Amino acid sequence: MLGQASVPLVGIVDTVVVGRTGDAGALAGVALGATIINLVFWSFGFLRMGLTGLTAQAHGADRQREVEALFLRGIGIGGSLGFLLLAFQIPLTSLALAVMSGGKQVSAEASAYVSARFFGAPAALAVFAITGWLLGLGRTRAALVLQIVMNASNTLLDVGLVWGAGMGAGGIGAGTAGAEWIALVTGLVICGRVAGASPLAMLKRFPKSHLLDREELAKLFAVNRDLMIRTVALLLVFTWLASSGARLGATTLAANHVLLQFISVAAFALDAFAFTAEARVGQALGAGSRPRFLRAIRLTSEFALLGGALITLSYFVFGKKVIDLMVTDPATFETAAAFLPFAALVPLLGAPSWMLDGVFIGATRGKALRNAAVLTTALYIALDLLLRPYGNWGVWIAFTATYVLRAVTLGAYLPGLLRSIKPAERLAGGASPA
Repeated sequence: MLGQASVPLVGIVDTVVVGRTGDAGALAGVALGATIINLVFWSFGFLRMGLTGLTAQAHGADRQREVEALFLRGIGIGGSLGFLLLAFQIPLTSLALAVMSGGKQVSAEASAYVSARFFGAPAALAVFAITGWLLGLGRTRAALVLQIVMNASNTLLDVGLVWGAGMGAGGIGAGTAGAEWIALVTGLVICGRVAGASPLAMLKRFPKSHLLDREELAKLFAVNRDLMIRTVALLLVFTWLASSGARLGATTLAANHVLLQFISVAAFALDAFAFTAEARVGQALGAGSRPRFLRAIRLTSEFALLGGALITLSYFVFGKKVIDLMVTDPATFETAAAFLPFAALVPLLGAPSWMLDGVFIGATRGKALRNAAVLTTALYIALDLLLRPYGNWGVWIAFTATYVLRAVTLGAYLPGLLRSIKPAERLAGGASPA
């Protein structure tokens, strides 16, 4: 939970550093830019999710050679995709801003932020893979250290570039990109210690034919393909939310971005239980153990629901004080405070959907995740369009409803998953049950 709660601190630090300048336009620019980057970068979030499930299953089946191979494949694919994004940053940025324009000043700030963030793309995507690998092995303490290093670096760089050098939204983007490269170097060192050999040493002792094994790569890409579609579908929800806020003005866009930081903290904190479920479910399926599978779901879900209720209560009690610490613009504060109850309810409403994500990611059931996410996104967009006459109230009602929709659509696949569990002795040769 500590490691996961620290993940959104990158976004919170970005928001606070620029929010305390009192420039609502710059904060709105960071909000719009962060939405664009999240859509682009997290479209490749399958590197984290897919690697967690596959690593956990390989570890549960005692296939340690494949565990190391998954690490090398993950960082190789992540780094390559990141450099590809960097090469196409100009057309990607132009296209995104054309679709999600928030006005001349906001778009200019967003462009500066996005351009700087793309220089961290190779590191960011490789870190996705590293984090997924560590979580698949249950090395949560190592993942925590990695996140702490990234957050500390991001804070120092942001403060120096924005408050010190006066670089505004561009400084926020550059600071975060720099922190991602520092995190990559740290992650490679950590993984080397976990594996007992440096990444370079691992690469030397693996035949090229094994790393490029068609069957294993096909499995990796099959899982990742569905997870990518699922991730893009859910990211479209947040992109649509930002676009709806931008349509209502810079103040509303900035206020909604502040409230999203509350949701990010809750989502990542409670995802700690989902990630535990991913590893435990993957290991249970790798071992072909139905009792371990059920126990993993029950224990993690109980803790997640309790945690969600406590976070919701804390947001209702302390939320306005936190908003006051984050921004100095009065209009942004008032708007954020008015819609705080919606953000406060999300931890409780979202806990079931996040836990189900963990179960199905650990089971590498990409098709179920894909289908549920696509249906949820379609229903959300229809609901948002229907509620547009109600302004930002309609925006938040539709957005909050997505968490219930996610739980219902994905939960429908749970009985089939339970029926599919096969005893370990039927999984000859260490094959994966998923």
